[in-house]
Amino acid sequence: MPPAMTDLLDIWAAHSPLAGHAPDQITVDFLLPTGIYIQLDVPREATIQHIKLLLWKQAQSFPLFPALGEMESHMFECVNQAAVHEELEDETRRLCDVRPFLPVLKLVTRNCGRAERLLDSKIGVLIGKGLHELDAINDQEVKDFRIKMFRLSEERMQRVQMMTCTEWLQACFSPQLEPPAATAVTDGVNDRAADLKVIIHFDQSQDSASLKVPSCYTPAELMEQALRKWVTTHGPEEEAWGGQHVLRVSHCLEFLCGDHPLIQYKYIRSCLQAKEPPHLTLVHTNTVKAMFDKEMTAIGAVVSRRSSNPPLPLPPKRRVPTQVQTCVWDVSSPFKIVLVKGSKVNAEETAKVQVRAGLFHGTELLCKPAVSSESSGQRASSEHTWRDNTLEFDISVCDLPRMTRLCFAIYAVMDKVKKQKSTKNSHINKYQTIRKAGKVHYPIAWVNTMVFDFKGQLKTGDITLHCWSSFPDELEEMLNPIGTIQTNPYTENATALHIHFPEYSSHPIIFPPFDKILEKAAEIVGASDCVSGARGGKKFYIELKEIMERDPLSQLCENEKDLIWTLRHDCWENFPQSLPKLLLSVKWSKHEDMAQLQALLQIWPKLSPRDALELLDFNYPDQYVREYAVRCLRDMSDEELSQYLLQLVQVLRYEPYYDCALTHFLLERAQGNRKIGHFLFWHLRSEIHMPAVSVQFALILEAYCRGSIPHIEVLKKQVEALSKLKSVNELIKLGTIKNARSKTKEAMLTKEAMMTCLRQSGYTETLSDLHSPLNPNVQLSGINVERCRYMDSKMKPLWIVYNNKLLSGDTLGIIFKNGDDLRQDMLTLQILRLMDLLWKEANLDLRIVPYGCLATGDRAGLIEVVSSADTIANIQLTSSNVAAAAAFNKDALLNWLKERNSGDALDRAIEEFTLSCAGYCVATYVLGIGDRHSDNIMVRSTGQLFHIDFGHILGNFKSKFGIKRERVPFILTHDFIHVIQQGKTGYTEKFGSFRQYCEEAYLVLRKNGNLFITLFALMLTAGLPELTSVKDIQYLKDSLALGKTDEEALKQFRQKFDEALRESWTTKVNWMAHNVAKDNRS
Repeated sequence: MPPAMTDLLDIWAAHSPLAGHAPDQITVDFLLPTGIYIQLDVPREATIQHIKLLLWKQAQSFPLFPALGEMESHMFECVNQAAVHEELEDETRRLCDVRPFLPVLKLVTRNCGRAERLLDSKIGVLIGKGLHELDAINDQEVKDFRIKMFRLSEERMQRVQMMTCTEWLQACFSPQLEPPAATAVTDGVNDRAADLKVIIHFDQSQDSASLKVPSCYTPAELMEQALRKWVTTHGPEEEAWGGQHVLRVSHCLEFLCGDHPLIQYKYIRSCLQAKEPPHLTLVHTNTVKAMFDKEMTAIGAVVSRRSSNPPLPLPPKRRVPTQVQTCVWDVSSPFKIVLVKGSKVNAEETAKVQVRAGLFHGTELLCKPAVSSESSGQRASSEHTWRDNTLEFDISVCDLPRMTRLCFAIYAVMDKVKKQKSTKNSHINKYQTIRKAGKVHYPIAWVNTMVFDFKGQLKTGDITLHCWSSFPDELEEMLNPIGTIQTNPYTENATALHIHFPEYSSHPIIFPPFDKILEKAAEIVGASDCVSGARGGKKFYIELKEIMERDPLSQLCENEKDLIWTLRHDCWENFPQSLPKLLLSVKWSKHEDMAQLQALLQIWPKLSPRDALELLDFNYPDQYVREYAVRCLRDMSDEELSQYLLQLVQVLRYEPYYDCALTHFLLERAQGNRKIGHFLFWHLRSEIHMPAVSVQFALILEAYCRGSIPHIEVLKKQVEALSKLKSVNELIKLGTIKNARSKTKEAMLTKEAMMTCLRQSGYTETLSDLHSPLNPNVQLSGINVERCRYMDSKMKPLWIVYNNKLLSGDTLGIIFKNGDDLRQDMLTLQILRLMDLLWKEANLDLRIVPYGCLATGDRAGLIEVVSSADTIANIQLTSSNVAAAAAFNKDALLNWLKERNSGDALDRAIEEFTLSCAGYCVATYVLGIGDRHSDNIMVRSTGQLFHIDFGHILGNFKSKFGIKRERVPFILTHDFIHVIQQGKTGYTEKFGSFRQYCEEAYLVLRKNGNLFITLFALMLTAGLPELTSVKDIQYLKDSLALGKTDEEALKQFRQKFDEALRESWTTKVNWMAHNVAKDNRS
């Protein structure tokens, strides 16, 4: 009997010993536009094109065949796995990759240009949201944004068509550069410009040559020398190497473009630090030209056709000038709203329901929240109405800032009852807040909306707001201003709040344009005597300086805010980097103050990009402030932008309107640099399933794809490969559930199933010849199936080994995880990468290994395998047969390094170990990385120590039996000290330099404390389990001892260091317990 289709595996899944034998042929039902129905067996792995041919042959013997007309004018449509209609415009896809929900294909007539439809179809499949879903959104803001982006993308593609091959190469595969200041070669190579030993490979030839050149040589000079060497060994008759060439990093698609000294290229610099010769390949420009031409053809297929048509009309100009409008500043009435009713309110029948509403600008409450009366009416039907249904706010309409958000909370008011034993509603109690004696308030739902629409017009009329029911840990008077202004798309079950915005004038009320704001400021200055603003004396200067030096988490009291605002011109002159504190001191609820601030912002000096990042936080919602911040970010190099891209994508959530400066900036930079484009795509694509950002991220992804047409195919290949890996992982999970009784048999069977699956043509084709999602410059040729396996943890991650397409013999390991949220790991590794950068800027290279990690979807993603490395646990266990004794074997680690390094190499390995151990000790302490044990600390054969698995950060330590298992904020064991001291007891000199590295590293991080706080604050709405409120970030402030002097901070740090030394025995006991538990499990 065939396997039931209710199985996790479906008819599209590959055959395997577990899944039974899925047939090579699938019976598909075809529905034709003529009303004819045909059933046909087709090959599972056939392309849509091939299936269409088979159908056409079959249809000839059925009635009404002539009425079908041309085959090319038809395409198939199906219902996909997401229960959405999908048009199969791209006919090179295989049926088993399309995976229709049921094997039913409907033939439909094409009704517009093939190239355009094909592009739309590819973009829809790629971004995980069909463009017809965006077409169906009846929202003028979405329509305007898409039309504008369509035009900008087309113009961008036309500019790309005008590029030279060299310009294109620079944009797509440009090398990573070190800042010039950091490029002087020291590190054991004296202080003079060192010579570099470079291995040159010749493309399409097995030959290679070793050259010694000065590190100040440019790529052009190195190429000249390499070609000279080629001619001397092969003779002048070998003319194959005549003509132009470019240098490529041998193992990846990174070309050494530009005229920089070799030592300034990041790749060459890292080879020097690792004491390895750089490998470069000499590539003929014809090879590059072929790549260039292929991309231009892809653009030409879509764009040239369009550009020959007249340009798309812009959205019709609103007839604003002819229409009489009222300026919001002329409306002095108090702001109010009307509560019409609440429906589907999830409250007990006995409960009365109230609504609380607050007006916010960022996290600042503009006036006292308004509260409705208690509800009355038919509660049985979960509908609620309020007797006094008008909520009036203590603020005039004229004083509403442009970015005011109206935040609602619906809550039940119940009589306080004695504590019940039942835990049925325990999750509600988490949010309960007692307001007055005898009454308890239970939040039911919240929702936010903007007071002005995207055109700056005050909203009027009836609006239905579908609410959200999951509350964050911290609420502001029960309201959630930091929450999204999008309403809940799952309208069927969501609580709905029906409200009415009254009209204050017979004309539309608009927020004044920028020039009017500046006019207002000039008017105010003209009316006052003091033109240049108040200035403070020396006493005030000292007070101001003290306030300005505080960290971003420090709260300002009202007196301090008044002082800053009064002395704003002093701030502008003496403390320009204090702009965030000035912005927090403005009374945004007074339009006169707001206008003066905007005028001052016009002359405010540019902040450094690192300082400007803070202005993108939720506390600074003003549109012009955010535009100023983006102007500052324009000075960032592509390298620096990549470093902060994760946060910049998250703060898009704070943008209330789709068309904003930050979106334009990210698209511009991503379309100008392929690597940034790659990571922007994945950061957005991995969160497209989240309802609050689904539309916004889909719109940005669509705009990116339309302005980067050649990148679509490259990314599509990656999306398809990940989909295949997911089905392999699900096959394994299913197999391990089925065979849970006999462990060894299960492992063998499932491993075999995995191998069989990976060897199938449908899998090998999809999983071969793609760019690595972890590093788009690395090309993967195919899977090395024999070396693949799955890991034994709960989610059965896949350990996949790939061959490098560009360097034969080179393999790359990738771990695919399905079921784990990798976003916290990704954040921690990004911060480690930043720490590494800051240390290097201070001439301190602590040999950090920030391996690649990328979230690619809902609890799915990839992790880079670090080569030639093993866990401390494995190193200890291999040298000791008893798990309990392994943790106490202090020689194991040193012996392991000795086996792999001898002579000078051993000294170097111990130095690498010492430096990296210092770096990770400080990083784990500062970031509060918890759950450290010998299985998540690894060592490379070169001596570099590094940490993996960052499930617990910011002091959220795993506790066992109610005790925090790690009392040590520093992980330092006797084995580590033993290696640092080269196996000699009392070798205090070596240990002293280790201690010195730790202290230096700590002080560098302290200097940049504000940057770390900002980066974590920008991630607050990402939904990471251990980063939900400002309280979590407080951990960083404490660990960096911000607000203390360097001397006080060092004293605190030294105490922690000494405590770690004293506790190193306890750490060993914990690790022993971990080893024994692991030993018992296996």
